[in-house]
Amino acid sequence: MKEQAALENINRETCVVRATHREKGRNISVTPKNTATRHLHYGRIRLEANDAPVSFETATHETGLICLNGAAKIVTGDTSFNLNRYDSLYVPRDSEVEVSTATGCDIAEVSAEVANLYPLQFVSFEEIRKNTALHFTAGAPPTERDLNILLGKNIEAGRIMAGVTFSSDGNWTSFPPHEHAEMLEEIYLYIDMPAPQWGIQMVYTNPQDPELVEVVREGDVVVMPRGYHPNVAAPGGSINFLWMMAANREVKDRQFGVVNVQPEYDTGTSGLEASQK
Repeated sequence: MKEQAALENINRETCVVRATHREKGRNISVTPKNTATRHLHYGRIRLEANDAPVSFETATHETGLICLNGAAKIVTGDTSFNLNRYDSLYVPRDSEVEVSTATGCDIAEVSAEVANLYPLQFVSFEEIRKNTALHFTAGAPPTERDLNILLGKNIEAGRIMAGVTFSSDGNWTSFPPHEHAEMLEEIYLYIDMPAPQWGIQMVYTNPQDPELVEVVREGDVVVMPRGYHPNVAAPGGSINFLWMMAANREVKDRQFGVVNVQPEYDTGTSGLEASQK
């Protein structure tokens, strides 16, 4: 218990993992054993054209696969799916998975242990963009961002949720600052930020003495076990990220947009109300 409590501290050693996009094959970068997560696991599957397929078992984990770039064929059981950019696939626990590609692919893998079995489900990014409860503009300049919920209330699942957020140039996101530690832990993976783009990510429980203030770039990950977590893009670029969450209590806590806004900025709106439609 003491060892896990130490891991859950908000600091660079337990909450920041750099450049998770560089290795080929399947690599798991974030687990409760090496970071401040309790339930969340994150990894990357990167294959070049005509590389050998990657196979793995989900075991006790429900798993979300999100195509970040390229195109992939995913086979599980006797069913196959073709994923293009930002398409997603929810794979139940106790499944076998094979990932292959003809042209190259880059897939984010998010998972968490669950007790129950939920159905296999494919999510088309094209269809997400048509749904105003899953795709909407949150905030207004200088906090405007394009928010897309990929694995949310649109699927059945036990713990995991995921989506992609794209900021406007030089804008803040996750603003007003909010937290949801009683229900959900979260990870941000920074994507679509080619050099020299960068941003600053904060994670804190005390705004007067923030525990974490980090420069972030393409492929970096920041873990938010608790605390407020606003970020900002450097001028001339955007801060874009795949956000991944895990509910503390299976099913019951799996709710997007239920947040506590930092009191100094609480005007009665979180900017996430569209997700409640």
